[in-house]
Amino acid sequence: MKGSTLAMNKNKVVLASFCILASAVIFSACKDKQSTGLEYARNMYDPIAYNPDQPNKNFKNGATAQTPPAHTAPVGFDKYDYPNTKEGYEAAGAALVNPLAANEQNLISGKHYFTVFCAPCHGEKGDGQGHLVKIEKVSGIPSYHGDATSSRGGNMKDLSAGKIYHTIMYGLNNMGSHASQLSPEERWKVVMYVQQLQKIQ
Repeated sequence: MKGSTLAMNKNKVVLASFCILASAVIFSACKDKQSTGLEYARNMYDPIAYNPDQPNKNFKNGATAQTPPAHTAPVGFDKYDYPNTKEGYEAAGAALVNPLAANEQNLISGKHYFTVFCAPCHGEKGDGQGHLVKIEKVSGIPSYHGDATSSRGGNMKDLSAGKIYHTIMYGLNNMGSHASQLSPEERWKVVMYVQQLQKIQ
């Protein structure tokens, strides 16, 4: 009987101690609303590197994000010298030539990218009857073959590789730029496939 009483008293003491400790933790945690409390492995929360918007004493102007030096380009960046103007369009049409070999592999890739990015409006056959046209979400999409004319003048079937590339690069009318979706090589593959569609009678 005496042993069970001691065990009960011991349990009460442990429970009371736990309640006191829990209460102290809860009340101390609520004291400072800005505090994040205790954190495990603090170095996993705070990066060693500077954030772009952080002040940085390592640079003369005190900023972390620095303007790139003049005449430099990011790794993997392909410069495009033709502006988004009528003159740029005509210049691209006259000067640009598809650098890729006209082979089956490139045509298959071009067809894939065309189907994904272009066919919803232009149609799988390039007839301007894509799904979005059929459900009347967009209109006025010209065909790549037949007597369809470009809004910039001339027949669609006569567009040069450079003019097609320029249009993919910047977009035109309802068509947005696809420069962020397609790499330069992928754009040229699409151009190659479009030029196959232009030959449809």
